[in-house]
Amino acid sequence: MALLGSVSSKQVDEFARSLVAEVVKHYPPAPSAEGARKASQRKVASVLEDVLRKASDFGKQHKLGIYKKARLGNTVRWELKDLGYSDEFAEALVKDLVFRLSVK
Repeated sequence: MALLGSVSSKQVDEFARSLVAEVVKHYPPAPSAEGARKASQRKVASVLEDVLRKASDFGKQHKLGIYKKARLGNTVRWELKDLGYSDEFAEALVKDLVFRLSVK
């Protein structure tokens, strides 16, 4: 079992931020004062499924060890929280993300 994996921590952090950017692009944390439209549940599910698929592909490509999987999850969690997403949303996404990374 690989503990560290074949990718640097910096690359893991950059990838995590790109995942969060993808979520923000399609599902902003809070509506703007100008009355931005709310995303439908189907659209949000589609965006999240795409993000989880990308994370799974990244994990398989780079053979992430347990520490890098944890780092990826934690970076996503804190980036989402810093942007104003609810704790429940961030925790649910990270839980699914880590699960997808752990499945072979």
